[in-house]
Formats: sequence, structure tokens, C-alpha cells
Amino acid sequence: MTETQDIPLQLRRNGFCPAEALTRARDDEGVVPVRTEEGTPAYLVCRYEDVREVLADTTRFSSARAPLGPASQGDVDPDELARIRAGNLFAYDPPEHTRLRRMLTPEFTIRRMRRLEPRVVEIVDTALDGLEAAGQPADLVAHFAQVVPSSVICELLGVPYADRAAFENRTGRLLDLSLPREQRAAAQLDMRTYMAGLVARAQAEPGEDLIGMLVREHGDDLSTQELIGIANMLLVGGHETTSNMLALGTLALLRHPDQLALLRDDPARVGPAVEELVRWLSVAPTLPPRTTTTEVEIAGHTIPADSIVLVSPPAANRDKAFLDNPDTLDITRNTAGHLGFGHGAHHCLGAPLARMEMRIAFPALLSRFPGLALAAPDQEADFRTASAVFGLNSLVVTW
Repeated sequence: MTETQDIPLQLRRNGFCPAEALTRARDDEGVVPVRTEEGTPAYLVCRYEDVREVLADTTRFSSARAPLGPASQGDVDPDELARIRAGNLFAYDPPEHTRLRRMLTPEFTIRRMRRLEPRVVEIVDTALDGLEAAGQPADLVAHFAQVVPSSVICELLGVPYADRAAFENRTGRLLDLSLPREQRAAAQLDMRTYMAGLVARAQAEPGEDLIGMLVREHGDDLSTQELIGIANMLLVGGHETTSNMLALGTLALLRHPDQLALLRDDPARVGPAVEELVRWLSVAPTLPPRTTTTEVEIAGHTIPADSIVLVSPPAANRDKAFLDNPDTLDITRNTAGHLGFGHGAHHCLGAPLARMEMRIAFPALLSRFPGLALAAPDQEADFRTASAVFGLNSLVVTW
């Protein structure tokens, strides 16, 4: 994404980097007025420490009072709005948020991820077989980056793999900010309708997947609408960001051959490499909005009560107050504390799963195709130009 004035400031990119206007907003002001993707006035917080402050404080910066997706905007019936928000962790503050998250956390522990690892290895190897079978040149997005996370989340949630193309289409429409709000809202509601069917089947006959586990172990504590919202949130969040990280991360390494060689020749570097790529790319341009419950002061700016507040991980993760030489991609450095997975109570629940997928996928890709290269090295990257998640439409490679 290049700098374009009709794109909201928080979404603008200059290649991999935040747009210059966004960098200036961080360095000069720290907090600037913007409009949300739906056109509502908001304040954008850009500096590392200030972003951490907002994310850590659920008392002054409420998630329960903030808008959540295009279907929650405009003149919405209160009962319908409650259904839209039900079960989505980003729509809650403690203690309700704590109640729901406590039920989900055991499924995303490091121990649980280790049990999943052999199956993820199989999924990655199968996707690499598919990429190779496609022949050169091939689109890494279609044959690998999308396939791995979608397959993993289908298996985790008990979503039929045959439904993958349909749910990817709905997610794509929801995240495509070039579409009218009504179309994106329809996609959001279609996703809940689809998930309602899966939840109903799980309630009738719970399986061994995560939805079945929630029904068996917490069916008396969760309403049907909460089950639908939880499952829908995990389905969307569980494949879209990781898919774009795999595609963008591969392109970033190909554009930095010294870093690619370090990882290819020493796969043990993959842990720090994943953290650095998550920081450097920051695929979430903003995190779900908050609403101020009182007048607050951030970076010397007064934000009135009942104001929408957005934060900018891409700007914060490249703040020199956080890290030396933040614009440099360096997979050998320690990036502990980056905000690529958020911070505080709403820190990404699926971060352990995303980390595991990337730690398996990147070394496997470079091992299978040590000569991996861009099919057209000088061609401009096919970045998404207006999306709620930064990514690539395609990445054509040879090997």
C-alpha cells in the first residue's frame, strides 16, 4: 500500500513500512485525530509506551463500549447488536472478558500446542507438496500461505475442510475496506449464520474439536450466542493474520537475502525470526477500538470521555523509544515486548498457535525449496491496498 489520501491514516503503508505521514504522527504528535474505517471520528495513538498504556487499561479504555465490525454500526436493533457482540472477546471488559477467556485459555497453552505440532507438520508438508505439484512459477499465497492456517483452524474447530473456500471468501469480504459497509456487514452476519449451524451440530453431538469441548465442558455456562461468537472469532482470527504473515514474511526474507540465508542455514534461529517478522510487519494496522470512559491525557493530548481510541501497532513497533534501528529487519535481535500480538487483557489468545505454525512453516519452506526466489524480482509487490489486515493478494515464486 502506498500513501493515498483517501485511505485512513492508520491503514497507510509505504511498502512494508508505515506511511511517512503515520511515522510523522508518531514522532511529532503521538496522538492524532483520524476517522475509523467506517468514517467515525477517533483518536489514533502511535507511540510504543502510549499504546501499551491504552491496551493495558480496560477501565479508562473500554472494549465493551466500542463499536465492533461493520454490522454493529448505524441503526442496529439492540437485540441484534447484543447477538453480534456475544462471545467475541474484543467486545468485553473484565470481569466478563475474564470469564470467557478462562474457558478458552487451556486450548491455547504451549502444552496443547505441542500435542498439535505433529499434525501441523503434516499439514505444512502436504501444502508444500501442493505448491511443488502446481509447477513453476506458482502463487505461494494460494498454494501455501492460505492453505496452512486454514487447514489448521478447520481441524482445531471442527470446520469441514470442504467449507474452506466459502469461509475464506466471507472473511475476505469482511476485511475488504474498499467494499461498501453494507456488503461488509452482510459478510459479518453471513459468518455468524454459518457458525450457528456448526454450533447447533456440536450441541447435538459434541466432537473432539474445540467447539465440541466448549459444549461438553462449558455448555451450562455459555449461551448459544456466546458459543457462536467465540467460534466465529476464532475462525476469522485463526487463519487470516497467520496466512498474511506467512506470505509477507516470505517476501520480506526474499527481499533481505542475508536474513533468509541465516534462517535457511540455521533453522534454530526460527524463534527470534518469527518474533522479528511479527514486529517488523505488524499485519494488524490497528487493534479493535476502545472507548474512553472518562477524559484522559495521552502524550500531552486531552481525549474527551466517550471518544473512540485506536492504536497503531505498525507505528509503535517501529518506535525508536522501544528498539534501536527499528526499521531494520534483523532476525537475530531480541524483540521481547513487541506489540504484534497486542498487549494486556486482550493479548492475542491464538498467539501460541500462530507462533507454532510459523516456526514450522518457514524452515520447512526454505528447506524444501532452498533456491526459492521471486518469479519477477523487480515487479512491484501485490500488496492489499485497502484491508483490515495487511497482506498480499499473490506472491509468485520459483525454486
